[in-house]
Amino acid sequence: MLIREILPQEKELFNQVAQHPLQSYQWGEFRKKTGVQVERLGFFVGGELRNAMQITFHKIPVINRFVGYFPKGFAPDGDQIAALQQLAKKYNAIYIKLEPNVKKPLEQLEKDNKDIQFLQRFQLEEGRPLFTRYTFELNLEPSEEELMSKQNSKTRYNIKLAEKKGVKVIEDTSERGLEDYLRILAETTKRQGFYAHTPEYFNKLWESLKDNDMMHIFKAVYENKVLVVWIVFVFNNVLYYPYGASSSLYREVMASNLMMWEVIRFGKAKGCKNFDMWGSLGPNPDPKSSWGGFHRFKKGYGGELVEFIGSYDLINDYPMYKIYSLAESLRWKFLRLKKKFF
Repeated sequence: MLIREILPQEKELFNQVAQHPLQSYQWGEFRKKTGVQVERLGFFVGGELRNAMQITFHKIPVINRFVGYFPKGFAPDGDQIAALQQLAKKYNAIYIKLEPNVKKPLEQLEKDNKDIQFLQRFQLEEGRPLFTRYTFELNLEPSEEELMSKQNSKTRYNIKLAEKKGVKVIEDTSERGLEDYLRILAETTKRQGFYAHTPEYFNKLWESLKDNDMMHIFKAVYENKVLVVWIVFVFNNVLYYPYGASSSLYREVMASNLMMWEVIRFGKAKGCKNFDMWGSLGPNPDPKSSWGGFHRFKKGYGGELVEFIGSYDLINDYPMYKIYSLAESLRWKFLRLKKKFF
């Protein structure tokens, strides 16, 4: 096996083996614009690219150290772990976090999963997840009638209600569409008290993805008012729903329900085979969770609950790893308290 850096002229080849939008070449270019270091490695057998990984390195404020992140890739083997270890040394990284895009049967114990056993054998520690461990996936190959029949009755009712009320869902993949998203996102975050990426982040995302048919913006409009805006990704015949924002106006017209259905129809028209809804709670969700309503909303469309094998840290400096982990734990406790009381 030959392991080397991916060249700029190999962008399309890289994307062919990438498993997720966060592993796409364009996503790496976007992350560079945010000040993050990006490394791309290709794994060639007989001159053919078999696997590729994109790792971002994030500088820790104050100290001259980095943390690496390898999201939504494959589960690496021994040679690929060794390549990651070399990158960790190159950047003087405390650790590299791996969150493989590898599914685990919901009924399977971790001790019976070969990928998890392999990662643990290389002494990777289970770490704090950055990406949700669960999601809903919907097979888009059945007909629209079959997809509608899989929905729960309340979801079907809400879709028909939105149509009857005159809600319209349109694609507006433009700077105006992005402006509408940012405007409603600001309202959503203020109302619900959660953290979101900055407008600068989304503007750089738009600059990086607007010209390759990967990023699409949809708006749900009622009485000439934009009520809901979603950003969706299309990558290697899979549809993804990473970002959404909704207004507090006219909640009774169920614009979000129609939005989801029209996005599903869009995915089918684009030839997508699957729809990854980008996160959910687990099989026994806490009814008090802030994600509870979002989980129920996605579940209503009849998708399958999927679990991934989790988050693992490849440690390069164990003493600093323990210190950094403690500091991160305290930081998140502070942020949760801040959100609760301020």
